[in-house]
Order: sequence, then C-alpha cells, then structure tokens
Amino acid sequence: MKTFKIGGVHPAENKFSADQAIEVLELPKQVAIPIAQSLGAPSKAVVKKGDEVKVGQVIAKGEAFISSNIHSSVSGKVLKVDEIMDQSGYRRPAVIITVNGDEWDESIDRSEELKTDINLSKEDIIKRIHEMGIVGLGGATFPSHVKLMIPDGKKAEILIINGVECEPYLTADHRLMLEKADEMMIGIQILMKGLEVDKAIIGVENNKPDAIAHLKNLCAKYSGISIEALKVQYPQGGEKQLIDACLGRQVPSGKLPIEVGAVVNNVGTAFAVYEAVQKNKPLIERVVTITGKSLKQPGNYMVRIGTSVNELIEKAGGLPEDTAKVVSGGPMMGKALNAVDVPVVKGTSGILLFKEEEARRVEPTNCIRCAKCITVCPMGLEPILIAQYAENEMFENVENERAMDCIECGSCQYTCPAARPLLDYIRLGKFKVGQIIRNRSKK
Repeated sequence: MKTFKIGGVHPAENKFSADQAIEVLELPKQVAIPIAQSLGAPSKAVVKKGDEVKVGQVIAKGEAFISSNIHSSVSGKVLKVDEIMDQSGYRRPAVIITVNGDEWDESIDRSEELKTDINLSKEDIIKRIHEMGIVGLGGATFPSHVKLMIPDGKKAEILIINGVECEPYLTADHRLMLEKADEMMIGIQILMKGLEVDKAIIGVENNKPDAIAHLKNLCAKYSGISIEALKVQYPQGGEKQLIDACLGRQVPSGKLPIEVGAVVNNVGTAFAVYEAVQKNKPLIERVVTITGKSLKQPGNYMVRIGTSVNELIEKAGGLPEDTAKVVSGGPMMGKALNAVDVPVVKGTSGILLFKEEEARRVEPTNCIRCAKCITVCPMGLEPILIAQYAENEMFENVENERAMDCIECGSCQYTCPAARPLLDYIRLGKFKVGQIIRNRSKK
C-alpha cells in the first residue's frame, strides 16, 4: 500500500460522522461574511449599508493577483460593513446581512441536471473560477485560479486530487465523494482542461473503502482519471506527502509541486469548480463536519458562508456541558476558537468539540533527546532544534533549519513524550522568519 516515505503518525481516527449523509443547514436570520477568506490580499467591499443583495451577488472584489471574490450567501439587506471577530480571534472587516427570503441571482443554474459537456476554453475556465471566488477547500484557501496559471518555463504533467481527509474526526470530504462523485469527476475534468493535462489521480486513504469502490466504478465513464488507495498515515493529505505517495516524487525544499510536474486540488475544490463552471454558482456554501465525543448528533452539513458556528452546534444537539474547547478544523492542525459566535468561512472544514480530558494540555517537562519528533516529521526537519531556536529568539538559526518548510501538521508535538509545545514555537519562528524575508525583499 502506497504512502509517503518520511515520518508520519497514526492518531485515533474517531470518524463518528462518516455514515451521516450531508444535510442542508437551515437558513440563518443573519450572516457575517468576512471579506478576507483566502491566502493573499483581502478583497474590497463593493456594497454598503442598506443595499439589497441576492444569493450569489458579488459583495467584495479580489483585485490583487492572489486574492478571491466574495459573494453573498443569502438574500436580504446589508445591515452594515463593519469589523467582527473571526475564527482567529482578531477583528476583521465583514459584510453583515439580514436575511430576507432566498432569492438567487438569475445567472445561477439551480437545476439538479448533471451537466457533462465542458464548453469553456482553458482561458475562460480560469476566468470563471476566479470570478466565482473558488479557493482550495482542503484548508489552505489558496485561490484556485492561480494554481491553473502555470509559470513560464514550467509544465503541469498530472493533476492530483486530495481525497485523503487524514485529519481525525473530519468526514466532509468522505461524504462528498459518496454523494457528489459525478459532479466531482466533471470538476476534475474541468481542472484537467484548465491545466492541459490528460491524467488525474484521486488519492484516498483505505479507511474509506466505500468511497474508493464508488469512485473506481465511475472511472470507466471519465477518461484519464484513476483512483489510488493509500495507506492510512497522517499527514497524507499534505500536498507534498500526497505527491510522494502517488508519484514517488519529492518536491524540493522551498519549491512548489509544479517543480515535479504536479498540481494538487482537494475533492471539495473539484466539486466547487463543477458548480462554478457548469452552473455559474459562486462559492457561497460548503460541507462542514460537526463532531465530538459528547455531541448528540455528529453530522455533515451544507452550510452557507457567514453562518454562525453556534447555529451549527445547535443543529447538532447543542453545546455539551463537558465541552472544554471548540476547534475549527481537525485536532491536529485546527485552531481553537475564542467564541462560537464567529462565522463559517470558505476554509471551515469542521467544528470539533473537545471534552476536558481531551482538551487539557499536559505540563511540559524537559526534552529527553529521544528524537521521536525528528523521526515522525514528514518534512525531514529537526523540530526540537527549530523550537529551541525560536524560544530563544535565534531567528536566523530558525531560518537556516528550514522552518519555512514546516507544514504545521503537529506530528512532532503529538508524539513528544515530554509534552513540549514544539509546534507553538515553530509557528512563532515561522512568523518571525516570514517577516524577516519580506523585509529583506523590500531592500
């Protein structure tokens, strides 16, 4: 069974919601839609207080090269354009809309008909994906149109679709592969046309045998697409690890996947691309897993962007009394929320409720030089060394130890017997080194 060659861990899977079909969450009474929901420059609001908007209408434009448009996920009146607390705990600009009915922009095809013919040219595909605000839905939220714009001197050879969903607890991608597989397959063909490649591989871990079997059956209908069943090993969903597992190619330090002829997209992104290109539908909703060991009704929901996380929790049975931490994303790479009255955004793959015994951090002790963190690092780094340099503000050393190659998977901290906060210090080091690099480039 294929997997990546360096490092990796095996946390408990806890996929409690894997058998729960996707449900559509009821429309909220109000949404707060942040105008910065992708990597790159924030978008610029193009609506104001009192404006009437429809579902799918542009409310913020991404004018920079690496940026994305933001669309209204509801119809109603703009209450205000103001700063709100986002999932990171910072106040960010957002468009707050009071919901009135559910009136969609007339250009959006809302029919259930599967549209198989791909009529747009490569250039028009890229333009449409840009206009519809499609970003990577695996968590990174990199604007998808940029991935299709291959730099001069480089050539894409193969598209890899990430159906791994290696984070414990999360099942949104799993359900999407079971319930929206045809749409996803056409989305993959659209991406292949945009990249001018004739081959795509969907990588899926073998803990999803139903999804693997379903997709393999469909492959006969869609030329050039194959399924690769992969060994269960975290963080298989990292794009460099996925390329290694599927192709046996290693992306060089500091380089992007295109260096080895690959482009990686998530299954959720492929589905969003289908809706954008074939249905003219912007990215206004996404599948979100809501789960936790004490939660009454773990499930997978199609949620409008801007809906409060609290409404999702209420739908799943309410906040359990023993909840000590609420995490956006999975337990390995997700971020703890300061509050639950924050909006679901394009990058929200899951909401995870931790009990006290799961959330409580063990008091760290001295490093015993066991080298487990080095053994499990999928990027071949020395996490303890980077963390110690960052702790002591030796940021030149942090950079020299290739901290910017860290994918922040948390394997080092997960496996550390001394409970050292390795990832916390590495993130600090990366932030400081990033500042140093940007300042250096300005000179």
